[in-house]
Amino acid sequence: MPESNELSEICLECARFDDARIRKDCRVCHDMAFRESILCDMNRSVQETADFQCHAFLPVLRLVGGFDKDMPGQDGGSGVPPKRESFKELFHSDKVKYERALALQKLSRDPDSVIVQLRYHFVWNVSHRTPVFVPANAFVSFVHDTFLGCSEGAGGFVHLVYLAPDHVHVYVESDGERSVEDMVHDIKKVSAKAIQEEFSSLQGMLGEVVGLWDDAYFVETVG
Repeated sequence: MPESNELSEICLECARFDDARIRKDCRVCHDMAFRESILCDMNRSVQETADFQCHAFLPVLRLVGGFDKDMPGQDGGSGVPPKRESFKELFHSDKVKYERALALQKLSRDPDSVIVQLRYHFVWNVSHRTPVFVPANAFVSFVHDTFLGCSEGAGGFVHLVYLAPDHVHVYVESDGERSVEDMVHDIKKVSAKAIQEEFSSLQGMLGEVVGLWDDAYFVETVG
């Protein structure tokens, strides 16, 4: 992490309001009080100070008299699926209820067995926080299915909670057999390859030598 005197002027300005700033165009960030500074820290941690790029606070430009509800800065994110808007609702989904019942059956048959199920909330940025997923509705179904297809590699269940223009929130259930680092590496690798193949135009926005996802990630246990 760069020292405070090495940050760009706009980062220093944002740092004054570090405790209060919540990203308003991401519903999950807002609901969970997920601070903007976490996303910025991840972005800075993978860049050289001299070449630092920040796309989070670029002004939104549009033609006079026109209005596009899917323009960046106008809540360009989308949750998946539409009716599931929180982790609480996700925990009470039919799939989780089924897995709980199955675990209880296994324990009743073999009381000495140990069943491990770890639940994580992951967040990571698009490279340089470039807002590529705009409008979100054009991407969200495919991105959701792509993450779901990574479930076997995580040893459990991978679910896209929210697709923001420049970052994602992902819910992961794991059997504990794989490390967090290995899971994130594989989920990012598989999802990036599939998404970039499906939406070839994204590479033009990112640049030829830049991958879809930043290397940094945020993780917290949620159960």
